Amino acid sequence: MQHTSISEQRDSSGKTVLQVKHLKKKIGKKWIIHDVTFDVREGEIFGFLGPNGAGKTTTIRMLVDLIKPTEGTIEICGFNVHKDPERAMGYIGSIVENPEVYSYLTGWENLEQFARMLQGVDDERIMEVVEMVRLEQRIHDKVRTYSLGMRQRLGIAQALLGRPKLLILDEPTNGLDPKGIKEMRDFIRRLAADGMALFVSSHLLSEIQLLCDRVAIISHGQVLAVGKVDELIQNNSNYVVWEAHPRESAVDFFANKRIKVIDDPEQILDDSVMAGISPEAIVTQMEGGQMAEFVALFTEQGVQVQSVYKINPTLEQLFLELTEGESIE
Repeated sequence: MQHTSISEQRDSSGKTVLQVKHLKKKIGKKWIIHDVTFDVREGEIFGFLGPNGAGKTTTIRMLVDLIKPTEGTIEICGFNVHKDPERAMGYIGSIVENPEVYSYLTGWENLEQFARMLQGVDDERIMEVVEMVRLEQRIHDKVRTYSLGMRQRLGIAQALLGRPKLLILDEPTNGLDPKGIKEMRDFIRRLAADGMALFVSSHLLSEIQLLCDRVAIISHGQVLAVGKVDELIQNNSNYVVWEAHPRESAVDFFANKRIKVIDDPEQILDDSVMAGISPEAIVTQMEGGQMAEFVALFTEQGVQVQSVYKINPTLEQLFLELTEGESIE
């Protein structure tokens, strides 16, 4: 099956901070990243979503200049990451995988160590980022006494020391409890509200839907869709669930009218949605506006409609549809 990418809906707000064009990566004889294009703007939270092996980590490693692309360009604030890495990387802060901190030092001592590698970062700036991540009460405690959420916040404080225009966060809520996830979400939103561009890689579909302004969905090294979360969902296929008797007559009627009946709805619908659907229900792919027309036609044909309702689409449904049911990490 060939995927049709959903075109990105441009808006005029926000200057472009990160621009990725036709990024490709070949390792040995195998292409890992085929053709990745997207941009991230100031004041925006951009989600990067894909299943295991999709190419998320490889892409991020190219963004932060840990590996070189085979083809394509990455620009941060107009500077090419691979031609002018020092200037480009001066605008970026990142946490790739786990934040690197020294457990035997205090939070403050960790930030001091990192600050020595940066220009113009004094104690005042360290205190600024400590307050931003709300670690004032524990910053002089040893890091080994910190919870996972506090370690994550300390890592973000470290990434913010150099006043980046772009913050790249790889799985920022990984391992956090629900309270920690909400705190992280609120914190990321505050940074965006202050004008920072945020690139958030996550395997949590619900988090991406709650948190991000726009999202790129990547699978097998290719971006399948880029756009505003609500617009991508609206463009998603509409599903209508029917309970009708006799069932076989209803299925035949849909076939005659060229309405697609989903043979295995578990592959494309959320578990929470499936829990409320009868095993005898018919899941169709059609516009909600067609429901009344088909109810009337069924009545003429002697088919009894016991219930009919539209399923509100979610990012998960879009993801499963675009990736042909691939599991997420």
